[in-house]
Amino acid sequence: MTEQPFNSQLRAARFLPRTIITARTLPTLRLLTKLTGSTRRPDAQVVSVDTDVSVHVFRPASARPRTPALLWIHGGGMVLGDAAQDSRFCRRIAEQLNIVVVSVEYRLAPEHPFPTPLEDCYTALRWLARQADIDPARIAVGGASAGGGLAAAVALLAKERGEIRPVLQLLSYPMLDDRTTTRTDIQPRWLRLWSQKSNRFGWHAYLGSATADGNAPPLAAPARYDDLSGLPPAWIGVGTNDLFHDENVTYARRLQQAGVDRTLHVVPGAYHNFDSIEPKTGLSQAFVEAQTTALAEALNGG
Repeated sequence: MTEQPFNSQLRAARFLPRTIITARTLPTLRLLTKLTGSTRRPDAQVVSVDTDVSVHVFRPASARPRTPALLWIHGGGMVLGDAAQDSRFCRRIAEQLNIVVVSVEYRLAPEHPFPTPLEDCYTALRWLARQADIDPARIAVGGASAGGGLAAAVALLAKERGEIRPVLQLLSYPMLDDRTTTRTDIQPRWLRLWSQKSNRFGWHAYLGSATADGNAPPLAAPARYDDLSGLPPAWIGVGTNDLFHDENVTYARRLQQAGVDRTLHVVPGAYHNFDSIEPKTGLSQAFVEAQTTALAEALNGG
């Protein structure tokens, strides 16, 4: 982190807490998510992939054969959230780019630690690639925060299994590296919504017994993955006042060193999840536009 003042457009920063998700607050936050979930974008088609995984499908108004698609993975620190929470974004992308967007309902930690959430997301990717109206050669994977980390892991898992090759990783301030939890040089003054306390809780819940020796599996924490060559191109966006800034910049550099095309979009003075909290600011709109442009180029050729 560069620890610079918040961007002047982000006026909510002064009022937002540094920490929201903790072991104590999780039950209440999950209840609120459940109570509000049914009211968010009912125009999505909810489809059961198997007994454990479902998806929310956003189709454009004007369908076309062999449609490109985006598999979207919601955030929530691996412990919170649902497939409906980013419905406004998913619907906008589906209509603007004339593609199918699928938001996956994956099982959450700590009840379902690694590798269950990752395998759930990969199951949704395989389902999407098998749909008759989808072009399996033009599928992107994306997500925000923990969902961005899972999207990066899905790209790695797809590389290992060789069944599907996504054309883009769309990673918004992704949660990539459990080792950030042990850093002592981070100034909490400039953090909002996701702090070291939340990060330690989220990673501990997700990794469970998988890190008994202190070494997380590389597919759980993509920043630990040794060989990043052969991955699809990546778009990575993060603010300078985001806890994940340093790990995101490092991952982008490693992708470049491995010969992977990547775009790093750094937003000065922006906090974690700023584009969702203050979506009407020019800063947030430019961030989403950059995402949209990257998707358009990868899926529709510009």
